[in-house]
Amino acid sequence: MKQGFALFRKQPGGMSMLFLGYMFCMLAVSIVPVLGQLLPVILVPVFSVAFVQGCLNIDQGKRVLPSLLISGFRKPAFPSLFGLGVLYILMAIVAIGASTLVDDGLLWKLVTGQLTEDAARAAIPDSRLGLGILLAIVLYVPAAMAFCFAAPLIYWRKTGLGKALFFSFFAVWRSLSAFIVFAATWFAISVVTSQLLAVIFGRTPLMMQLMMPLSMILTIIMHCSFYAAYRQIFGVPADESKTVSLDKN
Repeated sequence: MKQGFALFRKQPGGMSMLFLGYMFCMLAVSIVPVLGQLLPVILVPVFSVAFVQGCLNIDQGKRVLPSLLISGFRKPAFPSLFGLGVLYILMAIVAIGASTLVDDGLLWKLVTGQLTEDAARAAIPDSRLGLGILLAIVLYVPAAMAFCFAAPLIYWRKTGLGKALFFSFFAVWRSLSAFIVFAATWFAISVVTSQLLAVIFGRTPLMMQLMMPLSMILTIIMHCSFYAAYRQIFGVPADESKTVSLDKN
C-alpha cells in the first residue's frame, strides 16, 4: 500500500487523467443498445490493463498518457481479457443466484432492480438478506482470487486465460494473510474517510461533492497498490520497447 501511494505521488496528474478517460469510455460504452448494461463490466479487465501499464511507465520514468487506455485492446491479449470479463459476470451471477437458496431471491431482486425502494425497505427487516450476502461473498472470494492478477498476467506474460486464473489464484493463496490485511486496510480507509467527511461537513451536497474526487483518488491508488503487489510477486514486467529493439538487432 505504501508503494501504491508512492507511485501515485510521482504522477498524480497522469494517473488522474487516465482514470477520467476510463470513466468517459465506460459512459460511452453504457449507451450502446442492448449490451449497454453488460459491456462496462465485461470491459473492466481490458481497461484495468491501462492502470497497471501506467504504473509500469512510472517505474520506468515514462509519462502516463491517456493513450494507454487502448493497451488492453491490442492483440493477442484482447480476446483473453474480454473472455475474462465475460467469466467475471458469469461468476457474479452464480454467486448472487446461489444466495436465493437462503434469502428467497431478495439479494437478486435488489441487484437487478426488481424492487422499488419502498418495497425493499419493507422486505429487508424480515428477510435473511445477511445470510444471502454472506453466501454470495463466500462463493465469490475464490473467483476474486483467480481474477486478481489474471489481467496483467495475460497482458504481460502472454498466458492463456486458464493459466492466468490458475497462477493468480495460487499467488494470492500463498500470500493470503497479507491480502487479508490489504483488503481490511482498504476497507478501513474507505469507511474512515467517508465518516470523517460526514462528521466535518454533515450529510450535505458539499460532502458528496468532496467524496467524488476522494473516491477517484483512492481508486487510483488501489490500482497502484495492486501493481505493487504484482511487482513483488511476479517481478517487474519487461520493457517491451527494449525487447523489440533487441530482437531487431
